[in-house]
Amino acid sequence: MGIDENLLRPKGGAEKINEDGSTRRDFLTLTASCVAAAGAAVVGVPFVSSLNPDQGVLAVGSTEVNVKNIQEGHTLTTTWRGKPVFIRHRTKAEIESARSVDVTTLRDPEKDEDRVKGGKEEWLVAVGVCTHLGCVPISGKGEFGGWFCPCHGSHYDTSGRIRKGPAPKNLQVPDYTFINDDTIKIG
Repeated sequence: MGIDENLLRPKGGAEKINEDGSTRRDFLTLTASCVAAAGAAVVGVPFVSSLNPDQGVLAVGSTEVNVKNIQEGHTLTTTWRGKPVFIRHRTKAEIESARSVDVTTLRDPEKDEDRVKGGKEEWLVAVGVCTHLGCVPISGKGEFGGWFCPCHGSHYDTSGRIRKGPAPKNLQVPDYTFINDDTIKIG
């Protein structure tokens, strides 16, 4: 009980076959497929593009800061991704003090050299959020000349490393680069 082959043939006899072996049905199938593919592209490209983050989100992903006017021994606080970021222009004495610390005595051992960019050791960039419970430490305070968190008493040195108090980790150093001598790009 198969299908009658005569029912599948077009009325009026056999379908006309062109010299290259194609039929009108082949042409219509190809044309319809191309129109469908073009329609899918017209709908699909904007849909996929809508999944990308908008320009506002991308702009928040990084920030550029002019550090030309930050005097030695001072800290500028800026924001990046909604968090405060400390940019400290360290003095030679602060750098020497940070480098003289025996890292084996630190709760979160990290060398000062690993927290700053080579050739730009006078600049420390750190996220200004205490690693204990998320408070914002005060610059230039505390027993080690760096930052003091008034919420629970954590003390950070001039390299942003935890030295005393309940904070478990050093202040986070975000990804940053020097665009030129006067501009830092964070993020």
